[in-house]
Amino acid sequence: MKIGYCRVSTDDQDLALQKDALKGAGCEKIFAEKISGARNDRPQLQAALEFAREGDTLIVWKLDRLGRSLSQLVATIERLKTEGIQFKCLSPDMDTTTSSGKLIFGIFAALAEFERDLIVERTKAGLEAAAARGRKGGRPPSMTPEKIRVAADMLKNGDNVSQVARVLNVSRQSIYRNVPMVDGRMPA
Repeated sequence: MKIGYCRVSTDDQDLALQKDALKGAGCEKIFAEKISGARNDRPQLQAALEFAREGDTLIVWKLDRLGRSLSQLVATIERLKTEGIQFKCLSPDMDTTTSSGKLIFGIFAALAEFERDLIVERTKAGLEAAAARGRKGGRPPSMTPEKIRVAADMLKNGDNVSQVARVLNVSRQSIYRNVPMVDGRMPA
């Protein structure tokens, strides 16, 4: 049996192109999901792998639909191989039942990981350049100096951490992390 797996990363992306290609390749059953390929917990991929039996072929539209890292791709292909399930990628044409398909898979898997590493490096370089200009990444802190002062006063007046967190609209952990301790304890 030919089993298809397709994936897009966000809800606003469409699976139609991939589904059409998989149907054109003869897939009798198609598993589809909208989830990042960087995540290891992809329920529909897991369902496709559990559904496939020895002698079946798992087909994807493009290699990056199956996984974003070399280790992810290799682990999935090895699992398929161990269970006697073939693998085929439509674009570029790759079939792990052939020697050349195995070679091409290795090359493209390495290129996919290389591309992901470049994105990470560029992101890191951009954050470092912004920091050098005095800009800091991330969201603003939830506890301003004013909130820290109010929290300390409330705790000194007998309010508990949960009450203070609720009033200031922050997490209890934010209170613990930001309000100074008195004698090794939260202010009473």
